[in-house]
Amino acid sequence: MKRLVIEPNERRQVDWLVDEVLAEYGEWDPVQFLPHAKAVAESLPIRVRQFFRRVQSDETDVAVLSGLPLREDLEPTPTGWDMAEKLGAGAREEIVLTLCSAVLGEPFAWGDQQNGRIVHDVCPAPGKERSETSGSSTAPLSLHTEDAFHQCRCDYVALYCLRNPDRIGTTVVRAERLDLPERLSAILSEKRFHHRPDQSHIGPQGHSSGAVDVDAILFGPRESRYLRIDFDDTCAADENDREAREAIAELYTYVVDAQERVALEPGDAIFLDNYRVVHGREPFRPRYDGTDRWLKRVNLIRDLRRVFTATESRSRVVV
Repeated sequence: MKRLVIEPNERRQVDWLVDEVLAEYGEWDPVQFLPHAKAVAESLPIRVRQFFRRVQSDETDVAVLSGLPLREDLEPTPTGWDMAEKLGAGAREEIVLTLCSAVLGEPFAWGDQQNGRIVHDVCPAPGKERSETSGSSTAPLSLHTEDAFHQCRCDYVALYCLRNPDRIGTTVVRAERLDLPERLSAILSEKRFHHRPDQSHIGPQGHSSGAVDVDAILFGPRESRYLRIDFDDTCAADENDREAREAIAELYTYVVDAQERVALEPGDAIFLDNYRVVHGREPFRPRYDGTDRWLKRVNLIRDLRRVFTATESRSRVVV
């Protein structure tokens, strides 16, 4: 894992930059700000910008930026993303994450996730405890590639920790740590697998973010394979393909053995390469008293034209 701990003067520089964004662009609106984000992010501390350039060029699978600014008067953890949206909770922290993310990629969103918001809130929600969404808690969030079902899935998942008093772990598995047998790798590299939309993409109108996809699980350079799977929603494309079903089950045993745990501290932002890492989250019991774990999340893509092609417009929201 690559980590950069920013220094106090760099933290102040980031804080001042947030002030400048609010002064110049007014009330925080990620959609309106994003066309300017890359230019404004050039004023981030040089070590931060160099860090992200190396992360991108080296294809670093897990990178953490520590020591980012958090307000001392941070709001209580909302009881779900809809409450966070209504209150505008954590707006300054959203700006911090958006600026850092803009150095690494282009933020975009899904029309059927959190009302099409660019920056998501990851916090427990009553009634969602055992769901497969960012509002879950008592059930573990299974290991997955973010939005594995879609060709427009992100290149990076960015998570900024605002609160985590119980040190709940983010679980990660790096593709390069999987020492798979040649036979298993060969099966997983064939287009024999069905990637279904996950629960977060299921709404009143059904799956609105694209068709179900059939593809391989392993792909890309042979010396450094990429990985695409959601253990809740990836299955054999042919229900009679026993070999493919067994390959998923066998892969799971290797993935479980290779799990790593990262307990984010407030002020930590983690950037996961969505082609080289699958991730999840440990279960926990929410209190709903304003002190629960709270993260901000952004999906990043290297080439924004992939989104424009999917939306057939210059919109950053895939619908």
